[in-house]
Amino acid sequence: MSESRPAQPVIHRATKPLPRVVRVVERLLALLGLVLLLVLTTPLVSWWARAYAGPIEQPKGDVLILLSAANDDNGGISFSSYCRARQAIYAWQNGGFSRIIISGGGGPGIFDYLISNGIPPSVIVDDSRSYSTRESGVEVAHLLQNIPGKRVLLTSDYHMFRAMRVFRKLGVDAAPMAVPDILQGTEYWQNRFEACMSMLLESTKIAYYARRGWI
Repeated sequence: MSESRPAQPVIHRATKPLPRVVRVVERLLALLGLVLLLVLTTPLVSWWARAYAGPIEQPKGDVLILLSAANDDNGGISFSSYCRARQAIYAWQNGGFSRIIISGGGGPGIFDYLISNGIPPSVIVDDSRSYSTRESGVEVAHLLQNIPGKRVLLTSDYHMFRAMRVFRKLGVDAAPMAVPDILQGTEYWQNRFEACMSMLLESTKIAYYARRGWI
């Protein structure tokens, strides 16, 4: 009879744990995936924009303060400025305004757009020297010293929170007229990621303005 060989011991090799950095990256990717899913499939961004906009109203007044956005990459009127300019034309036709102040770097293009749509050049004050919300607030506050009447501040929904607080800080009391900008774009899921980036940028600016004591 042949002798049976003794059973060989089974050696269990311990699996090497994943490096800590790999685990952290995996968790970050999972979190980013969840955030992207929420942005694209839920009204998260529109809720965010509505919180910054406040009530979407059409107040009447005497002086309309129109804040322009930066020009697009080709030097033309950006989408946000176009939305604001269209709202300004509607406000002029229905709100009883006697004066419009355009403030911001995109002002010249908006000035021409308003004139081409029937607004007399003589009622428009164009402040194209301001290139930030803070600069617009300072310049408009100076201009309003010689312009009486009820003021209305017109800007995009996402920008209204910061703009109103900047103007109030500078002593300018104005009723808000928020333009559905982000709110309009987020009706289509394809635009929601870009809209979310705009909201993140605006939130960063709000934090910066708060730190500087401008709001």
